[in-house]
Amino acid sequence: MKSLAMAVLSLSMAAAASAQADPGLKITRNGSQPSAPGPAENFTGAVRVDSRFSAEAPARVGGGLVTFESGARTAWHTHPLGQTLIVTQGLGLVQAWGGPVQEIRPGDVVWIPPGAKHWHGASPTHGMAHYAIAEQLEGKAVDWLEKVSDPQYRAARQAPAASSAPAPASPTPAQRLLGDVNPKLAQLTDDVLFGDVWARPGLSPRDRSLATVSALIAMNRPDQLRSHLQRARDNGLTEQELVEAITHLAFYAGWPSAVTASTVAREVFRQK
Repeated sequence: MKSLAMAVLSLSMAAAASAQADPGLKITRNGSQPSAPGPAENFTGAVRVDSRFSAEAPARVGGGLVTFESGARTAWHTHPLGQTLIVTQGLGLVQAWGGPVQEIRPGDVVWIPPGAKHWHGASPTHGMAHYAIAEQLEGKAVDWLEKVSDPQYRAARQAPAASSAPAPASPTPAQRLLGDVNPKLAQLTDDVLFGDVWARPGLSPRDRSLATVSALIAMNRPDQLRSHLQRARDNGLTEQELVEAITHLAFYAGWPSAVTASTVAREVFRQK
């Protein structure tokens, strides 16, 4: 018995040592960091920065989710090791010094070479959000320069964007649902609702999803809820959080609405 106890103790100590040696994963939960306004000296207009991250040495990468209200943009700047932008919402603009302005849309990935002077931001009529990712060189990831003046911004937007990528050929969800019967409503859904309202910096996409899902549960709108539950997961809400919202709303919106929402959630969660 004593030998067995010693063996178990040895295994436990080895497991503990192994666990201490393994640094494990570092997860910064969505919404766990407060939003930060874009510094006025580096941005024009309303800008918010969320989900900031910075890797520990020897890694050098860092970044965050930057949300621009319509008309907002960065100052001219450069990155010693370049920068990657991943557009998530709205309609944006990017321009390298001496080059044409180009439109950027959700799903687009932009690479800015090291040392290239450039700016990026929202269009005059639509907000935009993107993840910005860059590496540090000797402790610095960006060199800020002069601001993009209003005349520069207007001239850039009015110039013909010969090299701009054409709009995606595949129809949007709104176009698929409404385009044949009500094309104007489909356009307003894409341009105003998702292109502007959802891209405004006042709320994060995650918070907007939670508010929208809650409203659809309360109004018992299963068809719209189905697509917004998927969008909510894409925006960082977990299945557990969505189920908890349904349970909470049962006491305020009624049991039938919560039961319907639970059925829709089951369908959506099975589509992983």
